[in-house]
Amino acid sequence: MPAIVRWYLRTALVMFVLALTVGVVQNLNGTLPFISAALTPVYFHLLMVGWVTQFIMGVAIWMLPKYSMQKPRANESLSWAAFILLNGGLLLRAVSEPLNYGSPGMIWGWLLVFSAFLQWMAGLFFVINSWRRVKAR
Repeated sequence: MPAIVRWYLRTALVMFVLALTVGVVQNLNGTLPFISAALTPVYFHLLMVGWVTQFIMGVAIWMLPKYSMQKPRANESLSWAAFILLNGGLLLRAVSEPLNYGSPGMIWGWLLVFSAFLQWMAGLFFVINSWRRVKAR
């Protein structure tokens, strides 16, 4: 299994455990009511982007038909860039979302926009790199 695939899949597994942990903390409503609402978007992003999307991306990089014999996964640098951007955006969102909830302000809002932009770029890089690998027999 290529290194990039291992990184995607292992990071997805870590994000799955983090999402479940955030879900448990979120359900401590009686003890930490101020944290629960702030963590809702973090929980969903860790689960859907960190776990589901990232796992799918890793498996797709591994399983899609080879681009060529010399470059089986097309441009592997683009896959690494997508991995870094996706996780950077996800972690930035996980930090800035509760901060924006606690004290809404320009800086936290702009960090959320920037985190969404990083994730969008990751998706774009992934699609660009995968597009040529989706071909007819």
